[in-house]
Amino acid sequence: MKKFDQYVRHLRILSRAFDEDLTNDFIVSGIIDKYYIQFELGWKVLKELLRYEGANQAATGSPREIIKTPAQIEGIKASAKINTGALDLVAKNIKAGMSTAEIDKLVHDFTVAQGAIPAPLNYQGFPKSCCTSINDEICHGIPSEDVILKDGDIINVDVSTILNGYFSDASRMFKIGAVHPELDKLVDVAKECLDCGLKAAKPWGFMGDIAEAVQKHAESNGYSVVREFGGHGIGLQFHEDPFVSHVGKAGTGMLLVPGMTFTIEPMINMGTPDLFIDADNDWTALTEDGYPSAQWEYTILITEDGAEILTY
Repeated sequence: MKKFDQYVRHLRILSRAFDEDLTNDFIVSGIIDKYYIQFELGWKVLKELLRYEGANQAATGSPREIIKTPAQIEGIKASAKINTGALDLVAKNIKAGMSTAEIDKLVHDFTVAQGAIPAPLNYQGFPKSCCTSINDEICHGIPSEDVILKDGDIINVDVSTILNGYFSDASRMFKIGAVHPELDKLVDVAKECLDCGLKAAKPWGFMGDIAEAVQKHAESNGYSVVREFGGHGIGLQFHEDPFVSHVGKAGTGMLLVPGMTFTIEPMINMGTPDLFIDADNDWTALTEDGYPSAQWEYTILITEDGAEILTY
């Protein structure tokens, strides 16, 4: 690989920098220029190696590429547009007296009408086209004719879409009728946590930057952050690397690189972060202490100068 050979050559030059006359401005300037060239070449080599490895691994069913090509990004954006449309439709129709199965039908019918596929349907055995998680349900609630929305409920509707092989994923919270002020605050702070994470997602930053921003805002409001679940890479598969924790330290974790697509989706609990999985369906996560939970989710793209929301 030509770029790799150049990369190695410049590394050798930089390794000898301290042997040079560092009092000579001309020599120092040349070393600095080599550093910038090395940085640019390193980034190009990284992209090529990841793509090479991704192509080889994809054929064996292993995780795909982390950094997406421009064509892949356009495919993900087209999927994301439908995903946002489905959530917009839910927002227009959700109300007290509605069953969560009706929400599922809205999402399913809209998605299919756009020529797309609901990603959750039959994913590892999941039986429905979206997730509907109410009050103390943290995530992966299964829509049902028997679950009727009541005035005062809070609900997360999580929608994921496949279009032409490209995946997108987002969720929103909805307040049903007049909710208790404490629930109102929980839902609002959960959204603020998501936006804090988004603000911290910058090219050449770290995954830990997102985690610390989310955790600090949640805990400063007296809430806790779920550890067991987090965001994830997305685009060519439903769940890809990297795992996006919402608890951690700035400056740690994976480097954020332009072309990465992943979700930020902090689950914020009013009580402790502890949870259990419903033994009746092996899917739904609930708070162990029975206190409510709230979650919002974006799929984002890391760009050269920030982060772009693809679906919300």
